[in-house]
Amino acid sequence: MLDLMAGPSTALEPLPGRLVRHTLTAGAWVDVLPGWVRGSDPVFETLLTEVDWRAERRAMYDGVVDVPRLLRWYGGGDALPHPVLTQARDRLSAHYEPELGEAFVTAGMCLYRDGSDSVAWHGDTLGRSAREDTMVAIVSFGSPRNLMLRPRAGGAETLRFPLGHGDLIVMGGSCQRTWEHAVPKTAKPVGPRVSVQFRPVNVA
Repeated sequence: MLDLMAGPSTALEPLPGRLVRHTLTAGAWVDVLPGWVRGSDPVFETLLTEVDWRAERRAMYDGVVDVPRLLRWYGGGDALPHPVLTQARDRLSAHYEPELGEAFVTAGMCLYRDGSDSVAWHGDTLGRSAREDTMVAIVSFGSPRNLMLRPRAGGAETLRFPLGHGDLIVMGGSCQRTWEHAVPKTAKPVGPRVSVQFRPVNVA
């Protein structure tokens, strides 16, 4: 049975029995549930029009470059821009807390405006995930883009997950330390996509 959220056309699918876990190497895994947010278009429109997206610049090599996507970060005490996102964070916390040992708290958001926006290969290792197993849950809205994963040690096939339209992926175990992920640029005509990343405290 679906839970209705913020209108009759938007709903969260159940998590138990629907998530598919992919066991990776070195204690890493990912759970995937396509279309977790059913009727996700109203959420996507809210994210596009009501979030105060921010362009950032970062030092790289010998210069400073534009970050090729727009960003917004919400702390644990901040109101999220759509009630479905609050419900999603709560539902993820309830489902994964027995395994994770804590709740999802923060929400980082990226807006990929078109195929020229991207994120390079990386792991979320600026906080505790540099030394501890943790989880990062990503819910995608809008046009699908490929999330790529590859082991840091090499020697294994690169995995590809096309994510959009309310899809959910959860990276867990040692995934942030032992694997890398990226959203590459594409020359194909694609519309905008918003990625919402739920994390526990001090995981970035």
